[in-house]
Amino acid sequence: MRCGLSLLLVSVGFLSLEGVQADGQKQVTLQGKILCAGCTLQETKTCMTVIQVQESGKTVTYAFKDKGSEEAYHEPVCGGTGKAGTVTGVVSVADGKRWITPTKVEYAKK
Repeated sequence: MRCGLSLLLVSVGFLSLEGVQADGQKQVTLQGKILCAGCTLQETKTCMTVIQVQESGKTVTYAFKDKGSEEAYHEPVCGGTGKAGTVTGVVSVADGKRWITPTKVEYAKK
């Protein structure tokens, strides 16, 4: 069994989160714009939720590892321009893409 520790630093707009990550299980909170990758970004053939955050002056997209359009939090952004919000979960990188497995998704209140 492999047990490794690595330092995780996520800079999200004005928010900076640091934590020790053991095998990818450290939860982080990302703040940005939540969108449908299929409808709004036209990056996928099917509906999929993503969050775009600002990191070092660049827009970075994290795709949600979830049930896609079947998730209750997907409907408010499907077919629209997206909404400001936060996502808490575990971040990973696979196939050159950044992913977050969400445990909590909240939209900003007006």
